[in-house]
Amino acid sequence: MSRIKLESVEVGYGGPAIVSDFNYTIPKGKITTIIGANGCGKSTLLKAIARIIPYQKGGIYLDAINMAKENPKVLAKKITMLSQKMNPLEGLTVKELVGYGRYPYRKGLKGFDKEDEMAIAWAIAKTEIGEIENEDIGALSGGQLQRVWIAMALAQETDIILLDEPTTYLDMAHQLEILNLLKDLNEKDNRTIVMVLHDINQAARFSDCIIAMKSGQIIEEGSVERVMNKRVLKNVFNIDAYIDIDPLSGKPMCRSYECLPPKRHEKNIS
Repeated sequence: MSRIKLESVEVGYGGPAIVSDFNYTIPKGKITTIIGANGCGKSTLLKAIARIIPYQKGGIYLDAINMAKENPKVLAKKITMLSQKMNPLEGLTVKELVGYGRYPYRKGLKGFDKEDEMAIAWAIAKTEIGEIENEDIGALSGGQLQRVWIAMALAQETDIILLDEPTTYLDMAHQLEILNLLKDLNEKDNRTIVMVLHDINQAARFSDCIIAMKSGQIIEEGSVERVMNKRVLKNVFNIDAYIDIDPLSGKPMCRSYECLPPKRHEKNIS
């Protein structure tokens, strides 16, 4: 079962396509992670799904409706995205920033109603940031701020959450805190999670499905076992990977790897 379907999608920034002829159906109620080398189109694809940037060809459908034609406020009640770089407004408290997630439900200049307050309180409790809800966001650590962003997304009450490298700039402990929180949201609250991760072992440990991308296209997709193998990792990252089993998750992991010589393109002499 799915809610988001991509059909022959092409995305670019005015020049050559960054993502081309992309076809994929995102499974509902699962964690899907996109992996690939820098510049392969991961973040571009995520932004197109979130309608942050337009796509040039094909179609992206949410519940069989073309997202390009959907009302932005209606769409914001179904899907939310946390970009890699989020710039918080200065002078806001944690609770005030979380409240921004209620924007799609606001009517005119009216303040929060009881339903808004309940959604904000639930999001704060779920992300365990109640102790800092009255603090200025400028005083927070990276891990705390990331939880606040996720709380804002939860206050938006969408079933689908997109995240572009949610663990960037965080230390190892805070990375695990964020990924465990996302896993909890998926398993206990049935949120569909789609995210981009650089760490392939984290992707393997916390995902149900993985999309491996190269040059704007899918190289392999499906279960962790299908994607995390020597053949796929060689093709996507140009490495000779040593695959083992993660003792915590029981899934494949890259224990170590060697970089392979750069691939040289033969010159066309015809």
